[in-house]
Amino acid sequence: MPANKTYDVIVVGCGSVGNPTAYHLAEAGMKVLVLDRRPAAGQGDNKAAIGGVRATHSDPGKISTCLESIDIISNWEEKHGFDVGWKSGGYCLPVYDESIEKSLKDLIPYQKKFGLDIKWVGPEEIQEIVPGVNPVGLRGGTYSPGDGQVSSILLPVAFQREAMKHGAEYRFNEKVIGYLKEGDRVTGVKTDKGSYSAEWVVLAAGADAAEHSELLGIDIPVTPDSHEAGISAPIEHFLEPLVVDLRPGPEGKTANFYFGQNREGQIIFCYTPKELFIGTNRESISEFLPVLAGRMITLIPSFKNLLIRRIWRGCYPMTPDGIPIIDFAKGLEGLILAVGMCGQGLMLGPGAGKNIASMIVNGKHCIPDEAQNCFRYDRDYKGKEALK
Repeated sequence: MPANKTYDVIVVGCGSVGNPTAYHLAEAGMKVLVLDRRPAAGQGDNKAAIGGVRATHSDPGKISTCLESIDIISNWEEKHGFDVGWKSGGYCLPVYDESIEKSLKDLIPYQKKFGLDIKWVGPEEIQEIVPGVNPVGLRGGTYSPGDGQVSSILLPVAFQREAMKHGAEYRFNEKVIGYLKEGDRVTGVKTDKGSYSAEWVVLAAGADAAEHSELLGIDIPVTPDSHEAGISAPIEHFLEPLVVDLRPGPEGKTANFYFGQNREGQIIFCYTPKELFIGTNRESISEFLPVLAGRMITLIPSFKNLLIRRIWRGCYPMTPDGIPIIDFAKGLEGLILAVGMCGQGLMLGPGAGKNIASMIVNGKHCIPDEAQNCFRYDRDYKGKEALK
């Protein structure tokens, strides 16, 4: 390999955000290099995602970005002739608690302001949308029909394939160990195999993002914690939306719980633990399935007959406020941070990649100013995203 080979853009990380960013940049005519320490695209926490793609958020940045993602993913097969496992069907949040009902209803006008198609529906309609849902105490819930699901295995292949058609170069099993600088400008990267120069560098390193703080000389406020997920054997298809249960879980061990049925008929599920598992340990824990099973059965009693095929664990790269950083790095020209996706990289990545490409190619973001301001690197990080 020639030393110090030059590109327009170097993307560090080939996961949920880096890979679609490379595609959008290459499609726009940029000479792009993608680097990843792993052996293939999407082999970090991207493949651990359960596939939900929702614009149902409380943060305008996430709403706007995920609306872009949904547009890209839902039209992918028609545009490129490659099936990414897209399944429309929406997101549904059944509600059993008066305070949660008020909070969600209060959010709806704000969500609609940023383009989200969402409505509050009564308990009878929730029972139609989510067949078999426990009717005892059901108050109704929200339904967002434009959301959906995608294959976290097929999507990275799709983005890499199209990026390479437009000339993007991918180098795997190559770890970034430093950055090239001229004064306060980042001019490239050093890896364990060579050096590369570029006008722009995009850091999209997922759960590894904070490791680049020392290399760059800036603070990257991203702390990973791990979450467990699982999938059942196929059953007869009965469920269209992905469902989020916001009730406190049994034994006080879980916060929200979410699940859906993929196109193959399998139930795929995950929950947020009350006590977070900080760090990058991806080994499964013995308590996950018993706790999860109790949670599932209280919401849909017929799930007691599910045969669980597999469980796994992945990392959520969390910022202090649960909102990503997608911004120019203040004090380091030529660097864009695309980090801290908070476990939602799969759904944010395609839209974030389009936005990042616009920032580089056109010098401006492609989502509303109020939405982009949520992603600023220099914010105070004191807020909390209600539907993270």
